[in-house]
Amino acid sequence: MPTADSQLAGLGDQARALQPRTVALRRALHRHPELGLDLPRTRDAVLAELADLPLQIHLGRTVSSVVAVLEGARPGPTVLLRGDMDALPLHEETPLAFRSEIDGAMHACGHDTHVAMLASAARLLARRREQLSGRVLLMFQPGEEGHHGARYMIDEGLLAKAGPAGTPEAAYALHISATLPVGELHTRPGPIMAAADVLRVMVTGRGGHASAPHDARDPVPAAAAMVGALQTMLSRRVDAHQPAVLTIAHITAGTTNNIIPETAFLEGTLRTMAEPVRALVHDEIHRVCRHTALAYDCVADVQIEPGYPVTVNDHDAAGRVGELGARVLGRRRVATMPNPIMGAEDFSYVLRQVPGALAFLGACPPGVNPESAAPNHSNRVLFDESAMVGGVAMYAGLALDALR
Repeated sequence: MPTADSQLAGLGDQARALQPRTVALRRALHRHPELGLDLPRTRDAVLAELADLPLQIHLGRTVSSVVAVLEGARPGPTVLLRGDMDALPLHEETPLAFRSEIDGAMHACGHDTHVAMLASAARLLARRREQLSGRVLLMFQPGEEGHHGARYMIDEGLLAKAGPAGTPEAAYALHISATLPVGELHTRPGPIMAAADVLRVMVTGRGGHASAPHDARDPVPAAAAMVGALQTMLSRRVDAHQPAVLTIAHITAGTTNNIIPETAFLEGTLRTMAEPVRALVHDEIHRVCRHTALAYDCVADVQIEPGYPVTVNDHDAAGRVGELGARVLGRRRVATMPNPIMGAEDFSYVLRQVPGALAFLGACPPGVNPESAAPNHSNRVLFDESAMVGGVAMYAGLALDALR
């Protein structure tokens, strides 16, 4: 049986040799970003890139997903590798020669790099089929940016695409980051990203003339009071050792300066790291908003839309990612995150059913301090493409290590 080190020998050089191809696919996707669950152009670009490889291809029925299965030379387990494909609704403001040609859409979270890295890793692994005891399930996923694409793929049978005996025993995903030093790999065991829910509150009073507020029931001060009351609720009702963030980011009321409106609307996001805390805060949001509205003789209709669950890395899988990163990228380039981050990820749906791990790959642009770099989701974000060499090697290495 090959040793772990012999399995990984030459991975970096092979990923570097594939870099022109990786960059070309990334730039083609960057020029033509697509949003949500329907990504026909992106799907077709992935299919074209994989067309000459010995893969079993499965297309999504309700979403533009691509699942590719690479069978190894001998029987064995299945490992899943994920690359998300969708962009964000932003107008790009970067100096790139290959910037988005689609108005109002941009690959501002680096999903174009994820697709390109996973496609090149598939090519690298296909060349090493003789070293694989088992199979690789390549998950090209739409709709990560709030559209629950991973859940759709699971509902369509993602985890059974490799056959009854091919249910994945491990699952891995990389996420590029513009605010980490290029080539560094950061991960942690346990919770790594938060659950994310959307709250919407419609406060209804009675409209009237702004000169006579006593004749109206003004919803604006009620809505304003809710913003402060919700923050007080977090500090008074949630254990200080439990992370929870509640941000009201959207408030709308009124049409002009001398009319008290009938309604005021608030919208925000809740981020939590534990399901009991999530449930508690849901109850508290309803209670605080309804009773605050009553104090102003108004009523509040509170709606909470559940989003992604907490992304939880399996302890052993996160350890394997760190160990592999040390061998592939260098020990000084691997770091254990001291704390999770409050962003959310729908790879959480996969990790609820398959032990695995998510890790962040640094791609801060040259000459830029990571602390001041434009972050993911900025319309000015830039990624150092040289980081993709390490990403390709890591994706391939995770499969080789699991299936040796």
